[in-house]
This record gives sequence, structure tokens and C-alpha cells, in this order.
Amino acid sequence: MTRVLVVEDEALIAMLLEEMLADRGYTVAGHGTNLTDASELARTLDVDVAILDVSLAGEEVFPVATILRERGIPFLFTTGYGAAGLPPAWSGRPVFTKPYDIEPLTECLQQLVQHPVGVPDS
Repeated sequence: MTRVLVVEDEALIAMLLEEMLADRGYTVAGHGTNLTDASELARTLDVDVAILDVSLAGEEVFPVATILRERGIPFLFTTGYGAAGLPPAWSGRPVFTKPYDIEPLTECLQQLVQHPVGVPDS
């Protein structure tokens, strides 16, 4: 099973996402709701891929993305603003606008696990 870290500050969205992922054979290994918790999970959790909400109660998730990138863990962003809401340093990363369709999102997760984007060179 593919282990997923979900970083989402809205409880209802997180619960729905976790349920939809479980229905499709994914295991949610951890769920961060704020920058502090999400950063700790990103540093320590054994996951295959992550879903990162860009804004966590007004704080940007990019420090968490940096940790995951350094660990070689692929991830995608979710946001209400689309790719235009990302700074240039993160352009080219997969972005899903909320509300999102779970089928394309899970297809992207699988592609990221098989072909990680932006993993550090060996």
C-alpha cells in the first residue's frame, strides 16, 4: 500500500480526503494540520508521497515541502488558488485546485511514487 502524508488544516476536507484515499487503496500514514506538526511529520514519518495544502491557517506550507524534497519524498500541492498561487521556486510541481476530483489526484500520486519530481540527484 502507498503511504501518504496529508497536510490539510480544514478537518472536513482532511476527513473526506482520507476516506477517498482509503477507498482507493492508499494508507494515510499521518495528518498534519499546522506548520509545526506537519514539519515534524515530514521529518520523521515513513511515507511514499505527500499531499500539501498550500495555506495552513494563513501559514505557507513551503517549509514542509522543502523537508520532503530534501528527503526525496514526492508531493503535490492543493490550493484554492491554482498554480498561480505558487511562488516560482515551486513551479512545475503538481497542483490541484480545491475542490478537486479524487481520480486525477490519485493518478498523480501514483505517478509521483513511480517517477518522483524534483528528487535530489544522487
